[in-house]
Parts: sequence; C-alpha cells; structure tokens
Amino acid sequence: MGVAAQDVLSLIFASLESVRLELLLFAAFWFALGALDEMAVDLAWAWLLLTGQAKTKRLDAPTTAELSAPIALFVPAWREARVIAPMLRNTLARWPHADLRVYAGCYVNDPATRAAMEAGGGGDPRLTIVVNETPGPTTKGECLNRLFRALREDEARTGQRFRAVMLHDAEDLVHPDALTLIDRALDDADFVQIPVRPEMQVDSPWVGNHYADEFTEAHAREMVVRDRLGVGLPAAGVGCAFSRDALDWVADRRGGTEGPFDPLAMTEDYELGMLIGRRGTRPGGKGGRFLRVRAADGSLVATRAFFPSRLDAAVRQKSRWVHGIAFDGWDQLGWSLRPAELWMRVRDRRGPLVAVVLAAAYLLVLLTGFLWLADAMGWHPAGTLPPLVYWVLIATTLAFVWRAVVRFLLVTREYGLGDGIGSILRIPVANVIAISASRRAVFRYAATLFGQPARWEKTEHDRHVADELADHKRVTA
Repeated sequence: MGVAAQDVLSLIFASLESVRLELLLFAAFWFALGALDEMAVDLAWAWLLLTGQAKTKRLDAPTTAELSAPIALFVPAWREARVIAPMLRNTLARWPHADLRVYAGCYVNDPATRAAMEAGGGGDPRLTIVVNETPGPTTKGECLNRLFRALREDEARTGQRFRAVMLHDAEDLVHPDALTLIDRALDDADFVQIPVRPEMQVDSPWVGNHYADEFTEAHAREMVVRDRLGVGLPAAGVGCAFSRDALDWVADRRGGTEGPFDPLAMTEDYELGMLIGRRGTRPGGKGGRFLRVRAADGSLVATRAFFPSRLDAAVRQKSRWVHGIAFDGWDQLGWSLRPAELWMRVRDRRGPLVAVVLAAAYLLVLLTGFLWLADAMGWHPAGTLPPLVYWVLIATTLAFVWRAVVRFLLVTREYGLGDGIGSILRIPVANVIAISASRRAVFRYAATLFGQPARWEKTEHDRHVADELADHKRVTA
C-alpha cells in the first residue's frame, strides 16, 4: 500500500475514532442522567415499600356489592367486529350491577361492528348502542364525545345523573371485582385508574410480550410512586373512571359544546387524566388515584388484553402514544412549576430523546466493533478513552443491570420465571420498537403542523382474551 493510501486510511480511521468518542460522550451523558432519574423513582418506591405505603392490598372475598350510584361505561369501536361481541358479553356477565349502563359507540359506515355489538349484548337492557352519524374513522376522542352527548341526552330525559364515566376498549377483558372497587375509590377521587395486564402470547414472544414487561414495571412501580406523590396520573384509556363533575369541568374548559375528550389528540385519555390531576390542586377537586389490588384468588384486579403481535403494528401504536404524550401533551398541557409534577412531565415526554440516545448507542456498538476488528486485523490501532469515560461506562452498565433485575423480579412475580427471563431478552426488541415509533411520531406530528387532519390510527384486533380462555378450557377439559 502506498504512502498516500496509508495516509487516507489513517485519516478515515482517525475520523471514525473521533465520531466514536462524540457518540460515546453523548450517549454516556444521557444514559447517566436517565440512570439517576430511574434511581430516584426506585428510591421513592423502595421507601414506600419499606413503610408499607406501596403494599398491594388483597381482598378477602369477591366484591359483589351494588354501585352507590349509576356508572356509565364507554366503549368506542371502529372495525372491531372480531372482538367487540365477546368483550360486551363478558363485561355484562362479570359486572351484573343493575346501575351499570354500557354505551358502545360505532359508525354509520361500519355495520359489521354494530351487528357484533347487538350479538354481544344479547338483549341486555343495560347496553345502549350509539351510532356515530359521521362516517368513520374520525378520532377516538370524537367518538367518545359522541357517547358523552348520548349520556347527557339520557340524563336529561330520565332526570338521573351518572356518578362517573368509565372507559374500556373493544379488546378488553374486565376483572369481576374492578367495577365495585372503582366505585368505592371514587368517594375520594375524581379519576381512578387500575393496572393494565397485557396477555402473554405464545405466537409473539418478542413483540407481543414486550408490552407485558413495560406495563408490569410501570404499573407496579412508577404509577405507585406517582400516586403517592400526588402528581397527575396518566389515564391508560382502559380500566379508568372519571367523575361526572370532573368531566363537566373539562368540557367547560373546551367550550362546553363537544365534550370533555379532545377530538384532535392522539392520546385523549392521557390528557384527560392529567387535566383532572390539575383540577385536584384546586378547591373542590379531588385529583386522581391509582388503585392496585389483588382479588381473593390472588389475581391482580386489572384489565387484560392482547396487544399487537406484529412489529409494524407495535410501531404504529407506540408512535401514536409518543405523538400524543410527548408532542400533543407539550402543546396542550404545557409544564408545571411544582417540582414533582415537572419531574413526571419530563419523564412522560422524554420518549423522542430516549430514542435518539438509543439509536446513538446502537450505532456506537457497531462502530466500536468495526474499530476493534480493524485493530485485530492490524489496519489501525485501537484508540484509548479518557479514564472518566470508562467510569461513566461502568456506572451506566451497572445501572442497566439494575434495571434489568428490577424488571425481571416484577415480571417473574406476575407471569412466572420463564417470562421474567424473557423480559431481559426482550429489552433490545423494545428499544428497536421505541426508536422506530419515535421516528414515525416526529414525522406525523410535523404533518399535523402543516394542516394534516388527525385520524384514528387504531390498532387492529383479531382475537379476544375471553375466546382464548374458552379454547384453553375446551382443550384441557
């Protein structure tokens, strides 16, 4: 190799070394900051556990008491003919309360879903099917507002006011004890959220099951800390209830004509929960509450559902969450001067930044591997890093190991040892989905800034947990 070629090659490798150092410093700084953030949550959670404030309560017997006042359940649906019938059938059976009223919303151009709703209702007088005259899909918020108008019309006609509105999706399987527990919790709160428990999927051990890892950690740890800190709680859009007074307050903030749900938001549920949390800091407001309870049989009182099993569907769903929470949340909710509230809003909106840092870290791994190969082949000697960088790398690696251990313990407790081990192996998959979803969310948010209308980019569902459980019983019988 000539001298000129060697000089060019040396320049290329020197440039790659410089790029590696810059990526390393960038990723290390944000990883260290993120580790401190997570450690603060861990310490708060540990303190709550040690003092007994985070202990999961357990029921002595099933809660079958009637409701203290009527509660409405909203179930918005667009092209959910494959799952809405078992959802309604099981909800009405598991919640036999006379004061429950289910409002199931469909669209005028979706007759299949309407027919499935009628079949699932089985003539139960507690079910009201509301047909949205605007052809779908609109947005979930718009569909929910249509249900809210139907509720108001019924209240005006009967003279009876509902105590609260509960939200569920077409793919959900409700817990028998959930409704009575939520009704009791509404005595001291304007908003109540119970955990979400994604179902493990044998046919999608990597993509579908990573939802269980994330929800388990968030709803056993972070939401417990948020509840005790008294900050705004993000509504999951399922297994949550809002008092009528709080909904009227939010609706009045929006002008009082459409309803309390933002028809333009990608995550209208998250926004609603945070707004009601803000109301809790004012006179007359009771704020939100996260309710973590185990039933008498040991099961978690939570909403069960299958989440997307394909990579493209998971990316599409999570991009909607990032869009709604990180970007719409910033636009619509702003920030807060309360330290604890500010901390949690930063955590909620860090998704795009985390994706950039993760992408830089994976690029760094590839680049480091190439430079090590070059050193082994004798092409270019490997460079050395400053001692401080080594210490930061050691600290962030230990923090990553700690995060994996916490996730393993929580998932193992809820799903078993096999899935606990799987939760560690699925971390890279979750990272890839997060990177792809954030990239997509940025482009979709930019499109809305240029006038593109918001659309209900919903997740397709082709199976319901109740059907899977019924099939399992038939096989094992």
